[in-house]
Amino acid sequence: MHTRQLGRSGLEVSALGLGCMGLSFGLGPATEHADAVALLRHAVERGVSFFDSAEVYGPFTNESLLGEALEPFRGRVVLATKFGFDIDPATGENRGGLNSRPEHIRRSLEGSLRRLRVESVDLYYQHRVDPQVPIEDVAGAVRDLIAEGKVKHFGLSEAGVHTIRRAHVVQPVTALQSEYSLWWREPEAEILPVLEELGIGFVPFSPLGKGFLTGRIDATTDFTPDDFRQKVPRFSLENRAANQSMVDIVRTLAAQKGVTPAQLALAWVLAQRPFIVPIPGTTKASRLDENLGGVAIELTTDDLRRIDEATALVPVHGDRYPAALQRLIDR
Repeated sequence: MHTRQLGRSGLEVSALGLGCMGLSFGLGPATEHADAVALLRHAVERGVSFFDSAEVYGPFTNESLLGEALEPFRGRVVLATKFGFDIDPATGENRGGLNSRPEHIRRSLEGSLRRLRVESVDLYYQHRVDPQVPIEDVAGAVRDLIAEGKVKHFGLSEAGVHTIRRAHVVQPVTALQSEYSLWWREPEAEILPVLEELGIGFVPFSPLGKGFLTGRIDATTDFTPDDFRQKVPRFSLENRAANQSMVDIVRTLAAQKGVTPAQLALAWVLAQRPFIVPIPGTTKASRLDENLGGVAIELTTDDLRRIDEATALVPVHGDRYPAALQRLIDR
């Protein structure tokens, strides 16, 4: 497995990480516990060293899963988790909204450390920017936790460029996590140049368009009630049909290259900057193996030009979040 550094932080991880949310939350029924543990350990055996979780995934169940499954591999893996939603640290009750008050961050971290079975979180992200708490206060709280040895690196998620700059002055930001793929290229306009300037790594979630770019989702797909995609405008029946042309293009380009659509989509993301580490999620070992094959694919300048030219002609239909979540995106 190739490795990459997240910006200039010195934090080295596998070139492809594993987004673990779907094992416990958000993409239908949780994976059977034994199967989830087996998948996580298979990922380590295949060279994956970067695993992404959050206290809100469950809440709490995903962190506990990672803590159990990856405990035998301490020193070989980098664990990232997130704070920032208003979750009762004692009961796990999700009270709705955001909470990044410094005292809440500290309480959240104590729970995450316990569930992950570690003494220090490798990468601790603010999950969403809290407009009620100055980002300087958030960065300062994490800076204090780093000084205490309870956190190693500070990250932000879905933060805008002004927030990134303000936070970075107080405590250097190691990584920004946001959506990025052939299906969502907005970060190219402002985010990527700022990350490059400041030496911050980029960790794209949903690099396969929440599964759409694999070609395995179409107008006939029936999402379960606990699959959040059934609430996402981009995945409405009408928009899935309208967006199918993007999948057709990716499938055609992949066939020309002799790879799968998922592998082409991941190789494209990896080719955009050397400090990018995507974290596709899956619940199946076969799909994990397929995704890892994308790391070895070399896209030539001509390949990248053809991909850009072909996909630029295709408009994407539908917002990437329902309205309530769209309002939580920092600009």
